[in-house]
Amino acid sequence: MKVIILSTSAYGTTGHHLPALHACKDVEIAMVVVSEGQMSNRKNQYLRRIKKILKIGLRGAMNGVKMRKWYNEDVSKYTKIENAGEYCAKHNIPFRKVPYTNSDETVKLFKEANADVGLSLGNGYISGKVFRVPKFGMLNIHHEVLPQYQNAQSIIWQIYNGSAETGYTIHKIDKHIDTGEILLQEKLPIVFRDTLEDTVAFNYARLFDASAVGLVRVLQHFEQYYSTAKPQGAGTSYTTPSYRQFRVIERQFNKLKQQQGK
Repeated sequence: MKVIILSTSAYGTTGHHLPALHACKDVEIAMVVVSEGQMSNRKNQYLRRIKKILKIGLRGAMNGVKMRKWYNEDVSKYTKIENAGEYCAKHNIPFRKVPYTNSDETVKLFKEANADVGLSLGNGYISGKVFRVPKFGMLNIHHEVLPQYQNAQSIIWQIYNGSAETGYTIHKIDKHIDTGEILLQEKLPIVFRDTLEDTVAFNYARLFDASAVGLVRVLQHFEQYYSTAKPQGAGTSYTTPSYRQFRVIERQFNKLKQQQGK
């Protein structure tokens, strides 16, 4: 399978999964494309941010900023995450940067790559003009169970709902976020640590490790998984928790941790 990788970061899922994909003899990495995160429409971006803050509140937004560390640098304590740009340079894999995810330059690079399938490894919304370019479209890894946790940050919303289970889902990309047909899904029990922060980071790392193995398996047996992909059905979409929701997460965390004997 010839693949092209699209991401908003040279670290994260891309930096973690890239070595596993490169090591697989059945996968050819045509190109890695990373967005620099520029705004394609500043007015619309700012309006969306303001709307989100009004929905979750200022304290919710502040908690959201605090939680970013849990899903970024804290994860690297438990699994190896490379710099994708440095890895590509070392192994002669084409590495390109684009101003923003759905730019015309992204489309141009995707056409040049002529890949069988595109891989979304850490993105938000991807436009049809991008995901329709590869022969078999694009696949996304969502580090939660779908369709129950669409657009949800991993682990915290499961805890919010009183669940001690998380998971990852590999699905086709369509015109919405996290709604495409499912190729592979795996569920993992949440291992509770002393703190909520460490629990999120530790289990997010476990999801990284599991989804890297799952993605390689899907690509090695692509025809089988692609042809048997299943529609999701109705789902539930999440966003950053409000302050009150975050307090519920903290209480549920303590309750579930006690149940697990921690």
